[in-house]
Amino acid sequence: MAAESSPIPAPRRLPVALTTDGEAATLVFSGALEARMVRPLEEQLVDPRLRHARRWELEMSELAQMDLACAYALLRAATTLPVPAELHIRGARRAVRRTLHAAGLDAVATLEE
Repeated sequence: MAAESSPIPAPRRLPVALTTDGEAATLVFSGALEARMVRPLEEQLVDPRLRHARRWELEMSELAQMDLACAYALLRAATTLPVPAELHIRGARRAVRRTLHAAGLDAVATLEE
């Protein structure tokens, strides 16, 4: 009898919307950022518009959960820019703030309620 393999579920649509005006980039997060979304998140975080923005506004009031792997991806993207951007995180829920803290993002970003 051949072993059955179960398909790996495709990641859900990435719950991050990006807008920019050149100097500032706004990322609006919603839903949940799960570990299986790390690769699509990393791909979005290398968007040239982010690389040239001097200020990142991260709106997280609609983000219910963030996996630690996604928080690390965000930290890597923000800290490997040729010229570091100012990071401002707004509206993160308690559970998301804990994850951001565990990844060290609170050391490089301003967290606002």
